[in-house]
Amino acid sequence: MISTRGRYALRVMIDIAENSGGHYIKLDEIAKRQNISEKYLESILVILTRGGLLNGLRGKGGGYMLTKSPSDYTVRSIIELTEGSLATVACLKPGAVPCERQSDCRTIEMWRGLDDVIAKYLDGITLYDLMEKPIDYSI
Repeated sequence: MISTRGRYALRVMIDIAENSGGHYIKLDEIAKRQNISEKYLESILVILTRGGLLNGLRGKGGGYMLTKSPSDYTVRSIIELTEGSLATVACLKPGAVPCERQSDCRTIEMWRGLDDVIAKYLDGITLYDLMEKPIDYSI
């Protein structure tokens, strides 16, 4: 399940992409447009900035700006940065301790397949796509 942090991160990235026009966008402006508390928004922006998806500038005239073109961001890259692994089961998370039942697990390949479908789907949608309306996202 995607948390509010991941969902808000997508909204914030769309907001910045649509409103920056090559200029830094202030945190309070984003918070107001997206109806997100400034404190919670700041915690999301820190993650996005440290992850290299945004540039942050302090002081007068500061704010946040995309580091790349909206078409260069996939939904998966944004969600994984804010949520961590999107693995459907714990044993498929990166760095997971191998499951003691892995050698005779009848469902592991099904879970791997589902993870692949999710990854391909989210990799196929860019921030630019989300800026355009309406779009058919059916598989």
